Amino acid sequence: MPLHRHLSKGRAIARTAGDHASDMFAPLTVIGRGLRHHADWAKSRWRETPRERRGPTLFLTAAMAIGVYLMPHGLLFALVALMASAAWAGRSPKAPAAPASPDVADVKLGALYAALTPYLCGPEDANPLYHFEGSYKSAFSAWEFDAEGRLARLDLSYPAYFTDTEPAARARIEQVIQGKAGRAREYRFDWDEESNRLRITALAPLPTDIAAQRFVAAPGEIVLGFTDEDGSARTIPVVRGGAAVQQPPVVWRTGPRSSEPHLLALGVTGYGTSSLLRSVALQALPYADLVVVDGAGTGEHACLVNRPGVHTVETSLHGALAALGWAADETERRLTALNAARHAGSAPPEDVTRPLWLLLDHPTELSELAQAEGRPDPQDLLELPLRHGRAARVTVVIADDLEARDRITPTVRATTRARVVLGPAGPDEGHAALGAPLDIAPAAHAPAGRGYAPAGRGYARIGNGVPVRLQVPATVDPLDDEAPAPLRDAVIALLPHRDSRTEAAAVPPRPEHPPVVPPTDPAAPARPVDLAKGEPMIRSRPIS
Repeated sequence: MPLHRHLSKGRAIARTAGDHASDMFAPLTVIGRGLRHHADWAKSRWRETPRERRGPTLFLTAAMAIGVYLMPHGLLFALVALMASAAWAGRSPKAPAAPASPDVADVKLGALYAALTPYLCGPEDANPLYHFEGSYKSAFSAWEFDAEGRLARLDLSYPAYFTDTEPAARARIEQVIQGKAGRAREYRFDWDEESNRLRITALAPLPTDIAAQRFVAAPGEIVLGFTDEDGSARTIPVVRGGAAVQQPPVVWRTGPRSSEPHLLALGVTGYGTSSLLRSVALQALPYADLVVVDGAGTGEHACLVNRPGVHTVETSLHGALAALGWAADETERRLTALNAARHAGSAPPEDVTRPLWLLLDHPTELSELAQAEGRPDPQDLLELPLRHGRAARVTVVIADDLEARDRITPTVRATTRARVVLGPAGPDEGHAALGAPLDIAPAAHAPAGRGYAPAGRGYARIGNGVPVRLQVPATVDPLDDEAPAPLRDAVIALLPHRDSRTEAAAVPPRPEHPPVVPPTDPAAPARPVDLAKGEPMIRSRPIS
């Protein structure tokens, strides 16, 4: 017989013997498995028992064993009961315990602690709070993770010798924390310099589905957008997703009693600066007149052409110079008329009390063109409206590219104290644009869009206030076919028409008599002032 047949026959005999042996010893295997389960259960209960209760537990167990021993056939009954329970407990093999998943706090906070150690470890510190063999629990006092396992809140301590008063040192720590916690979110850093503590909070995303609509605000109040609950002292009702909800707004107050009568909005191209200008124009049109200068020449504001209350929409250098020249003359005329009415003690004419808004989109491009052609800079014509606009009821809103900030004239930068920055701006760029450091670390990737949601994310600072987060309402160009139809319809519904514009409620009544200037000579009679003579009003005389 060949050798391989002997080997196959031997393997079959061994397999049969093994099967018979397993069948024979199966009850013993089940009982042994059950006894092992009982032993494991007893060990776990013993470990969970407090130390002060282990003595009484041993005493009661010994008393029960003695009682069973003294009972007639007690040991036999106890052995049978033990075997039966062991057979029941070992009837099915125990599944191997899955390896315990590591704690998310140990993994992420440990990595963050190791990343902060080179920046917060002092070489001469005898008892360092941060060292390379230390634990994060010695420096982190409280933390919280969201449902997705991302860091939501962290409270940490840092050494007293850390230079927390230097912006560069703070920015370095904030950059490390944001890199380990996730760059796709925004974080608020609250530095407590007195107690050497830093609190980090991950901010929830702002709503991006609020379309253009008529907001609840007084005349002269402009809703720039919406922010967090901590960034605004009030809420207003808005329609969001077909339902009315309360949202905290960022309100910019304009007019003769405003401390910040002019606005400068800087941003990256495609991140909503033109959308912000359209939103401001739609809110100002019911009670004001507009002059729009589109320096980029992209036609973003063509929807305002020939609308009631819109004097002109200029896209060329020649038209922009003519419009801004008229605005400067109009500002001077308004000042003269208001001064005359104040001296006469009478109400000023309605054409000088109705607000006038100058909206300029990317004026630095026109400045470069004017410099190339040897013509006056359009920004220089804004000096009079900017410096005396509050008294003359003239408001200037300028939107430009973030990289063009150095090309904006010093007069514009000095007089526009209401600031907005949109798009991905770093700490240095945000500080330069807003005039104050941000206590919020911007996300690495800000949402972009073609003038509609989710564009318009950024920050706002009104005067000397604290910078707050900002989400501009989705105010799309209604002539853009790629914009969603519901958003375009919302803007079209807000555009004024000839039959829908009512000025009686917003404009004070025209005085019956012209203002009178008091004479310098008491014996001379008072004489009326002819304000219509040489009046450069755009309603009666077109800009040339």
